[in-house]
Amino acid sequence: MTSQNANISNSVGNDLSRKFALDVKDMGSLRQGARAGTPEALKGAATQFEAMFVNSMLKTMRDASPQDSLTNSDQTKMLTGMQDQQTAQNIAKRGIGLADMLVRQLGQKDKALAVGGAGDPTDGANAGSFAGMASLMDARLQKAIAAAGGTAKAAAKVDAAADAKTAAPARRGSQAPHVVSFQEKLSAHADEASAATGIPAKFMLGQAALESGWGKREIKGRDGTNSNNLFGIKATPDWKGKVVEATTTEYVNGRAQTKVERFRAYDSYADSFKDYARLITDNPRYEKVLASAGDASAFAQGLQKAGYATDPQYASKLTSIIKRSLAG
Repeated sequence: MTSQNANISNSVGNDLSRKFALDVKDMGSLRQGARAGTPEALKGAATQFEAMFVNSMLKTMRDASPQDSLTNSDQTKMLTGMQDQQTAQNIAKRGIGLADMLVRQLGQKDKALAVGGAGDPTDGANAGSFAGMASLMDARLQKAIAAAGGTAKAAAKVDAAADAKTAAPARRGSQAPHVVSFQEKLSAHADEASAATGIPAKFMLGQAALESGWGKREIKGRDGTNSNNLFGIKATPDWKGKVVEATTTEYVNGRAQTKVERFRAYDSYADSFKDYARLITDNPRYEKVLASAGDASAFAQGLQKAGYATDPQYASKLTSIIKRSLAG
């Protein structure tokens, strides 16, 4: 561990132990503690999270209790709130078990990194796992911050996205190198398209992999120009953008035929994902595809039934890629 990281960890841990858990100005410190990269910082952030929970319970009990109109002024409410925050902080220091439970839960991915356990989180074997623990704790804090603002739906979305991001390194460790490379290159674009369509990013990555042969058979013009078209979308008469002509295989009555077709061309992979998102959401024939986006098999079968591709094995191939190659 570098001396800089050590100093950050110590200062964060000390600062967190003295601050009010629910002071909005200190939310950044909580997140810094989760990211600091040591068991001590993780324990400090977990303790603050416990204090937030305790303070929330105290506030709920206060709200449910009868209020004396003579003492129910803004000033007394402020003082009572400050008192409750300090009480919550003191309770969390002694502990009610929540912080320890969080640390144990996160530490299950690498028992050597649990608070009080053995192992150096900075060595090569443990660094990735510890980073995942810190990232997941930061995700929990982001969720709490969002929930405190009254946006429960947004909080759940933040939590799910962060959990998926934290789990990604572990999943990719069991995947083939070409799969990992493909995901790393395109995941950010897939995430944006997923937010626009509601289709899981993994489903779209699987379709891009199927259409482009994991990026090895991308559609190119006769002069070698790359179309950046990852989804094999053809240039219909209403398409106003750039076009490339390329040889492709189409199935007519179940028999493969080689044809030269016009395909849409994009300036970047990001544009390819954006256009795919527009196609799927704007074209009525894909309504059932969107409705079945929660299941890989149903999603793939829906695309085939909607006429996305002529290959009779398209759905089974896509399902296999999503469930096997991208499962990890």
